[in-house]
Amino acid sequence: MSHATRSRPPTARLPVVAPILLALLGLTASAGCSTTTEPAPAASPVRTAAAPSPTASPSPSASSTPTDAAWAQLMTPMNEKALALLTLAADRATEPLLRAFATRLHSGQEAELGRLRPLLARMGLPDTDVHAGHDMPGMVTEADLEAARAAEGAAFDRLFLTGIRDHLRHSAQVSRSEITAGARADAKQLAAALVTAREAALTELEGLPGAAQALG
Repeated sequence: MSHATRSRPPTARLPVVAPILLALLGLTASAGCSTTTEPAPAASPVRTAAAPSPTASPSPSASSTPTDAAWAQLMTPMNEKALALLTLAADRATEPLLRAFATRLHSGQEAELGRLRPLLARMGLPDTDVHAGHDMPGMVTEADLEAARAAEGAAFDRLFLTGIRDHLRHSAQVSRSEITAGARADAKQLAAALVTAREAALTELEGLPGAAQALG
């Protein structure tokens, strides 16, 4: 990530209107990621998933399509990585409005994880990052976080604005594909809620101090 703008190579971006395999499964396959509903190898560290809500009956993984699984397994680490950047911004952004925005968005994305992790459990999927080591569009990387930690003042603000803008845009885009091509009602409902939240956050972000210059 540069200090002025953050852009992904054109070939790494998702299409604006994406059919089922191109939007989700094609993306993960091109990065060498698993798109099946089988659990990841036992050697991978597994976090304890939150228990499903009492009103939601567990559904076997067979009831989920590869699109549902790919979406849930992408959105979970996307939110987890974004939380690290939001934590930095809530403490280090120079503008009070940026810090307040980062704090609110952090709370919202934590709440989403509180629904994504039980969804993975209901689908019979492990709560692990199957995209670890892959530079997925919209994913905050360790390199991004290192650059943010090293930046100060206006340079940090620009890195935060461009990084979180990319996260919001791409996570909204793959969530729209889940709404269109997914099969599980609970996954599609959560995807719709995520899209609504992302659109509201993007609108607010565009009006934040320094956004016009950072985002072009």
